[in-house]
Amino acid sequence: MASVLTITLNPTIDVFGEAAEVRPTHKVRLKDTSFEPGGGGINVARIISTLGGEVEALALSGWEMGDFLGRLLKDEGIAYHPIPMEGETRVALMVHDQSTGLEYRFLPEGPEVHAREIDACAEAVLHKKEGFVVASGSLPRGAPVDSYVRFARAAGVNRLPFVLDSSGDALKAALAHGGIFLVKPSQSELESYAGHQLDAGGIETTARAIIARGQARMVAVTLGADGAVLATPDRLLRLPAIQVDVRSTVGAGDSFLGAMVWALSEGWQVEQAFLLGMAAGAAATGNPGTSLCRKEDVFGLFEKAGGKAPPSRA
Repeated sequence: MASVLTITLNPTIDVFGEAAEVRPTHKVRLKDTSFEPGGGGINVARIISTLGGEVEALALSGWEMGDFLGRLLKDEGIAYHPIPMEGETRVALMVHDQSTGLEYRFLPEGPEVHAREIDACAEAVLHKKEGFVVASGSLPRGAPVDSYVRFARAAGVNRLPFVLDSSGDALKAALAHGGIFLVKPSQSELESYAGHQLDAGGIETTARAIIARGQARMVAVTLGADGAVLATPDRLLRLPAIQVDVRSTVGAGDSFLGAMVWALSEGWQVEQAFLLGMAAGAAATGNPGTSLCRKEDVFGLFEKAGGKAPPSRA
């Protein structure tokens, strides 16, 4: 089984709770509180593990909260590779207001990191000899804009497929470097990269142009309720969103990417891997708070949408 290494530069401890009502100046008491490991690459790792894949989560780790993050990942059976940093791992809070049905998200920007800490992550990537490398999430404060370029180069030393889900200048720098196996922007992230709003045709044209320039082999653009587009060197696929009762959109993009990478690492055809990603994203939106998705829900939605998994699936 091919293994996957995920990279998270700004991980979180995600705290979720239910409140009868959110009111200013009053104590808002939370019940059914949960603590879960979070951050782009860590969420990707959790999905891969949920689906039965072999995965290691590499993340910058600071102080007590970094240790807590490791314990949470260990509880889920996920191998954790911490890279020490000076700052404390951040803690995020999400509150569901039962009186209105609204969610409130409080996300600290996280600690400032240094180039030497990024280089330590890149050095760790050099030791990976097989499988996929997935970097997901925005850059933390202080991180060099070419951080993901460094990881792409490190993965390239052993010819490992490098997968990226990021935004802004970090995404631009990585695409300018090129050689990415799969890049997964959202529509807004692709529009930021292009410098203007994109209609359906513009999304497809921009994705094709990225491939034509050799910047990425595949481009998957997630469009929320409008589904997703996948461009490859020889085809362009568009899938509608799989309909579920949406309870939270947290982690939907990470779930999409984790499932698609897992399927590709298992040797699935691109079309089926893309559909499994759609199923995982939909399954994540059906769960409240920071919960991601369950394996049975992912495959149930996948099969309902017409997917056919290879016989090797456990």
